[in-house]
Amino acid sequence: MGGAPRPVRGGQGTTCAVAVMAKAPRSGLSKTRLCPPLAPDHAAALSAAFLRDTTDNLFAAARGAPIIPYAAYAPAGSEEAVKLHLAPGTALVLADGSAAAPSGVDGFGRCLFQAVEALLILGHAAACVLSSDVPTLPTRLLVEAARLLLEPGERGVLGACDDGGYYLLGLKRVHARLFADIAWSTDAVAGTTRRRAAEIGLDLVEIEAWYDVDDAAALERMRTEAHGYGAPATRAALSRLAIPDAVTA
Repeated sequence: MGGAPRPVRGGQGTTCAVAVMAKAPRSGLSKTRLCPPLAPDHAAALSAAFLRDTTDNLFAAARGAPIIPYAAYAPAGSEEAVKLHLAPGTALVLADGSAAAPSGVDGFGRCLFQAVEALLILGHAAACVLSSDVPTLPTRLLVEAARLLLEPGERGVLGACDDGGYYLLGLKRVHARLFADIAWSTDAVAGTTRRRAAEIGLDLVEIEAWYDVDDAAALERMRTEAHGYGAPATRAALSRLAIPDAVTA
């Protein structure tokens, strides 16, 4: 399962790498914005289920587009703990913000920049970073993002979230300005990214917005979601942990 990525060769240079931003699920450190209503152990279990569903979804999307699934993990040394929760065959790249980054690229932006840079260095034609908080993201949106990026010409692809962030950013070249001087974890992230793209003259194509599960309201929405990816691991976790009762109590 998983393993260190190798440089792509030959026809694989026409692929789009998609990496979910992944941390090993840990009680008290995972999905803390869901505590309450969830207990820390339940939040960590749900985080693990999100990772499995998201990477399974990437492999489903790979049947419709030349996608190579990755997990961009942190911190260093947590490879084995992360791999436990990934779909078999998911490759790993380190994205802990430790690599050198241009001035102004700070915080979570360093992790995103590191992930995109690493994937493109491996030889993929395009690279996407993907939130780990979108277990019900429709598979078709992953396929659409990859297809758009692999068309001739320079562009980026943005999948915005309802809360002002984004769940996906795809690029064919590393553009540091897209990660610089951004107030991460705020409702300004997607808007600032759009302005940064305009500043550097990058055509930023937007795909359908979706929602990330990072608060009680979004968790309730996910419970009744009927139009996205089925997210079987997450559904099983909700049932096994009696999370619906915790949410509605």
